[in-house]
Amino acid sequence: MSFAGYQSLMNDTKWEEIWLAMIDIPELIYWRQRDIETNYTCDWDAEWFHHFKTNGDKDSYKTIEWLEIKFENEEIKNKLLKILKEIHVPGEVLGNTIKVYGYIKEGTFMDYI
Repeated sequence: MSFAGYQSLMNDTKWEEIWLAMIDIPELIYWRQRDIETNYTCDWDAEWFHHFKTNGDKDSYKTIEWLEIKFENEEIKNKLLKILKEIHVPGEVLGNTIKVYGYIKEGTFMDYI
């Protein structure tokens, strides 16, 4: 799936790896995501198991423009960064959140965590 003016950075395997890692974390980790087709940004949610995978379908990953993960302290931040570095995802730390990009505007540079 492609979207005019955007470059895809993630695939189903990477999103699935994030999902699997997050459901194994004992702490309550809040997240939200933006849909590139509708421009809808969901509310903050901590339920990874059912909500992150819409309808349990991997195709639900195809329209994630970005995923933002909120952390409460430095310890959780470091734990999240370690996981995301191992998966090797495009993203950045923004204040008390980590943003993982599924798509970026063409010609934009994005570093990997």
